[in-house]
Amino acid sequence: MGFMSRGERAEKKHAPTFDFLVVGLGNPGQQYARTRHNVGEEVVAELAKRCGTSLTSGRDSAVEAQVRLGSPPSTKRAILAFPLTFMNESGQAVAKLIRRHGFVLDKSFPELIVIHDELDLPPGTVRVKFGGGLGGHNGLRSITSKIGTQDYTRVRIGVGKPSSKEHGANHVLSRVPPAERQVLDVAVQVAADVVEKIVLDGVDAAMNRFNAT
Repeated sequence: MGFMSRGERAEKKHAPTFDFLVVGLGNPGQQYARTRHNVGEEVVAELAKRCGTSLTSGRDSAVEAQVRLGSPPSTKRAILAFPLTFMNESGQAVAKLIRRHGFVLDKSFPELIVIHDELDLPPGTVRVKFGGGLGGHNGLRSITSKIGTQDYTRVRIGVGKPSSKEHGANHVLSRVPPAERQVLDVAVQVAADVVEKIVLDGVDAAMNRFNAT
């Protein structure tokens, strides 16, 4: 993949250093906005808004923003990003972002936070997970394939199961009924809080705070 070793990273003195890469998953295009599959996109947009900025076009098949998360003096520098590839090719953008911003890619990569929809959780439920299986999620599968590890941080937003497996694509890509949309809007805010907690206090602290609710 051409990722830098720790020694090469140390020599790249003039490269900007970021503490976290926060990626929200979804599909590009207005027709997919506000669907269940794009809740990850909404979270990174919310985080950018909280930082007084917005996601803008970058060079790596993604829109992104460079921000500081947290309150001084305990702030962390982060890249917020949303791939402009379709969901099942998300790993292309993530791998490019990792290389360009000089992240050190090890077998364990907690600094990568991926926010995605989760069929196995009730609508609006937000959970934190580190590593583990991919749950059939095409975006996670693409990322894992491109970076060579599945040991990264996930923020999972429940969107509920479809009536049958045959209706899975329609479930995540269709418009959401107003009552459920309100539930997901709250979940987006909670997920943004979760990311901030991970960045400031770590994955375990976020699990203890949000997975127990």
